[in-house]
Parts: sequence; structure tokens; C-alpha cells
Amino acid sequence: MPGLIQEIGIDLGTTSVLVYVPDKGVVLREPSLVAIDAGNKKIRAVGDAAQSLLSKTPGEVIAIRPLKDGVISDYFTTEKMLRNFLLRICKNKILKPRVVICVPSSVTEVEKRAVVEAAEAAGARQALVIEEPLAAAIGAGIDITRPVGSLVVDIGGGTTDTAVISFGGIVVSNSIKTAGNSFDEAIVRYIRDKYGIAIGERTAENIKINIGCVFPRDEELSMDVLGRSLVSGLPKTVNVTSSELLSPLAECFTDIIDAVQVTLSQTPPELVSDISTSGIMLTGGGSLISGCEKLLQRETGLSVTLAEDAVACVAKGTGLALSVTEYINR
Repeated sequence: MPGLIQEIGIDLGTTSVLVYVPDKGVVLREPSLVAIDAGNKKIRAVGDAAQSLLSKTPGEVIAIRPLKDGVISDYFTTEKMLRNFLLRICKNKILKPRVVICVPSSVTEVEKRAVVEAAEAAGARQALVIEEPLAAAIGAGIDITRPVGSLVVDIGGGTTDTAVISFGGIVVSNSIKTAGNSFDEAIVRYIRDKYGIAIGERTAENIKINIGCVFPRDEELSMDVLGRSLVSGLPKTVNVTSSELLSPLAECFTDIIDAVQVTLSQTPPELVSDISTSGIMLTGGGSLISGCEKLLQRETGLSVTLAEDAVACVAKGTGLALSVTEYINR
């Protein structure tokens, strides 16, 4: 049956969900957010629609992020969210798709099983999981089948996964809960402590994207930030510069550098030799904060490459992994 989607790769992230379809690319990129009626607890909207709804009816609707640190924290809501996304992508309800979903390298077998069960309950014909660093490596164009060591650092929303990959498998891996959301939280704390105003996560993310940095920028940037005064409770605007955010964000990035160094310290010498030649492949939306490559290169002494379309790298790799199922956990 031509035109029907039979295989799907899903990057089920803490802050966003990306869906990749072979030969079509990324067909969906929306927040992993569900809006629920505060009164009867019924689901009102999912993804972009949920985010839009929250800004219009804040008193009637509450927001739920059903994933925490890359794993399912609310099974029922995750299932409903996945079902919504799958129905939108796969119009045919008879021929169900085969789905591959990525998970952090540190997840337990129980957590993997929860992901599989949620996907199958949402309408997948078959659900498989692949570890995030493997998916990131495939999406970045690394040939994971070669007996050569490659170091991948995937900075997502809830977790950062570092892994050395060789001959189709993960040799050494490390997963920490310092990632893109941690940068947002650092900005919220800094604005609160320095200026005495409260800002939301979306404002913090805009600040991070527009002027945030973990390494000195070539040009100083600034932006006006509107928040709520903790003293008067009234709206207050302050001007924030990139240079003043450098310290709190770079301090946050230190945890990621430590994770990379721990991974390298546990890597067999032969593979470290390979990595010294090939360097580090940086993927994930969190890696887009200005200065990531420069700071990581300075602290490790290794060359660092930012993957093309780093945000969609894991989703792309998850979809492409459908053709190399021997590397997927069934």
C-alpha cells in the first residue's frame, strides 16, 4: 500500500519529541507536554497545542511533562501523548507502524520495558528501543559497525549521555542529569538572585538561545528580560548581557566536562588512541548553546565536532537504526 508509513523512529525526550520517518525526515517536532483539565483531569491538548492552550487558559489547564530525565514518570500520560502523535502521522489505523524509540544509556530494563509497553499501547505494531548514544552516532553519520573507537556526547533536555562506541556497541557510557534544562534552571536562579525577579522556563530558554554562552563570545550581546518583581509583585524589565551569564552557565557545563573525562578514564587505551584522532562528536539540542565546542576542546585537549542538525540527530539515528536492527534491544 503506497504512501503508508510503516516504520517510525522516535526521540522521546524530556522537553521535546521528534519523530523521524525514513525517506521523509523529521515529520514532527513538538514539546513533550500534555495539557490536562484541572477539574476533571481529562487531556485537553498535546504538544504545540498544549503549549498554546496553557498561555490562553492558565486557570483551567495544568501542564504535565510525562517524562523526567529521559524516562517515563507518568505512564498513562506518556501513552496518550504517543497515541496522539502516532495518529497524526499514521492516518491508517489498520496497518500499524513498527517503532524504534531511543532511551538514555543508563536506563534499567524495567524502564526500557515501560517505554516499549507505552508505545505498543499507543498503537505501534512492534516497539524496539535503542540507546541514545548509538542513535546519536548513527544520526551524526558515524559508521558504528567499524572496530574503531568513537566518542559521542549527546546533550539533551533532561540528560547528557557520553559513550565510547566501537564495533556496533557501547564500550563505556555515562549518563548524567545535567543537560539543557539545567542551563535554563541556572539562568532562572541567576536572574532571581541578581535582579530579584522571577522568570518562567520559556523565558529562560529564550535567554539561553539568544545570548547564553559557556565560553566568551566574540561579541557582547544583551537582551531585555521581563519578569515579576519578587518585592513588589509587579512586572519588571532588566537588561541582561551574555558576559554575566558566562559564569553560571560555564559552571553548569563543568558537570558535562567531568562526565566526558570519567568516560575517557574508563576507556581501553587502544580506543583512546582512536578518539585522539577522531575527536568528540557533539549532538543534542543542549549542545547548541554558544561555546560548547570551544570549552570542551580546551578542557579535554581533543578536537570537537558539532553534528549537522544536532537537535534532530538522535531522531534521525533512531529512524535509520531500523535498517540495522541487530543493534536494537528487542
